[in-house]
Amino acid sequence: MKLLTILLISISMMSCAQSDSHSSDSDHDANASAMNQDLDSLQTAYFASGCFWCVEAVFESVKGVQEAESGYSGGASKNPTYEEICTGKSGHAEAVKVYYDEDIVSYETLVDVFFNSHDPSTLNRQGPDAGTQYRSAIFYETDEERKIAKEAIRELRLSGTKVTTELTPLDVFWIAEDYHQDYERNHPNQSYIRAVSIPRLNAFKAKMPEVLK
Repeated sequence: MKLLTILLISISMMSCAQSDSHSSDSDHDANASAMNQDLDSLQTAYFASGCFWCVEAVFESVKGVQEAESGYSGGASKNPTYEEICTGKSGHAEAVKVYYDEDIVSYETLVDVFFNSHDPSTLNRQGPDAGTQYRSAIFYETDEERKIAKEAIRELRLSGTKVTTELTPLDVFWIAEDYHQDYERNHPNQSYIRAVSIPRLNAFKAKMPEVLK
């Protein structure tokens, strides 16, 4: 269901792109370059907890997070495509790369956001989405991040919560196709967004209003 919708949107976006003027492309490139320079000064964190449309929207609602990019991580294949990911055989999870200002939000808080915005007890599943590509995972870059995530998992288990979250070092993060980026924001009336993504975002906001922008 989700794949068919994406394919139709992708074709539409390709047609629109062909009609853009050269000057519009130049403006876009300049804006993208400026944004990349800003992002380079920020810290990064990597999480997977189901459909990345949902996860991206959750993290972008948090104070101190400047950007969240949808992508793929945790598998062995290089340059994976969405079609490959959807088979569940690539080993990759739908993940997000979070760019954040550590002077405003800590990694500990981002881990709290992660656990408060999905159900870590359901193995390879979030809501209607099932498969290893939808698993719960934290991909850490440093030993400090590993310790913080491990402690959060320990505390959840002590409280009686079942946790299936995979804790693994980051290998490679492959950025997803352009049409996935900011998908919830750009397609608020799409059926999956209305039925799954927006309710999930609202549920998170109710749990952690103190971290919202």
